[in-house]
Amino acid sequence: MRKILSWLRSHRRWFLTGAAIVAGITMLATIALRQPSPVGHFTSAQGQDRYLAAYDRAMDEMPDPDRTLDIRTSYGVVRLYHFAGADPGAPPLLLLPGTSSGSPVWADNMPSLLRVRSVYTVDLLGEPGLSIQQRPISSPRDHARWLHEVVVNLPEERVYLLGLSIGGWTAMNLTVHQPEKVAGVIVLDPVMVFANLAPEAIIRSIPASVRWLPKSWRDSFASWTANDAPVEDVPVARMIEAGMQTYAMKLSAPTRLTEQQLEKLQTPTLALIAGKSRMHDAASAAEVARRALPHGTVKVYPEASHAINGEHPDQIASDVATFLGDAAGAA
Repeated sequence: MRKILSWLRSHRRWFLTGAAIVAGITMLATIALRQPSPVGHFTSAQGQDRYLAAYDRAMDEMPDPDRTLDIRTSYGVVRLYHFAGADPGAPPLLLLPGTSSGSPVWADNMPSLLRVRSVYTVDLLGEPGLSIQQRPISSPRDHARWLHEVVVNLPEERVYLLGLSIGGWTAMNLTVHQPEKVAGVIVLDPVMVFANLAPEAIIRSIPASVRWLPKSWRDSFASWTANDAPVEDVPVARMIEAGMQTYAMKLSAPTRLTEQQLEKLQTPTLALIAGKSRMHDAASAAEVARRALPHGTVKVYPEASHAINGEHPDQIASDVATFLGDAAGAA
């Protein structure tokens, strides 16, 4: 014991120096990353201009919408686009994108989905995009309320939600809390619904979320989620990187839905899981979905990464068409 105490006393200076360095780094990081606004916002006019240019370029890959809507909710103004498609009298699809993206992320899916139904796309409130957050979103019920207010303001009596990644969580969260007007839900490799995020995904996302780190770090994370596919020259990827670099998000993190919540759902649900997703354990996610969803159909795309929507657009549209037909027949 005396030897241990003696060693600690002799190295006390190093411990104190180390503690001071850690405290200093923590303080500097807090100052550098602190954003006093309680709502999401662009960090500068120049940053917003950069993002909007990338957004417009990515929108060039989309078909021309026949309507652009800005719906005012209790939490801010939400941007949607409407695209007329097949079976115009049937409930349309409302597409919810992944995090840090927006409506243009669906460019590869639009041709095949429009052969199935008319489509709305939405820019998630509090995320990079053309929606404008005006009130804090700090709980799952807040996330559900703003989307519910959007859905009830659409002219159609019923809609089907189709969500990718965090958009899948957003769709399922709405269905858990306020399912009115929701005819059914389709989720594409949703995060925090059937499985927790993988530790590596969390670790890799941290440097990608630090705006003043090099662009290559954000590109590297985007490429990693797509199982190392190149992203540097993809318009949607450039838009996502610009949003990560120029927009400060102020949202509560998604809370994992419990199996008890899922078991109570009466809404038809189609879960399409990416078999090679790096965001979570795909096998475990599929198992939970099959076990917990009382009106669920679960399919695993064995070769798909988390970028499932761009890799398998025609297969997704085919599975969506089958699901819509089955849901209509069961109604």
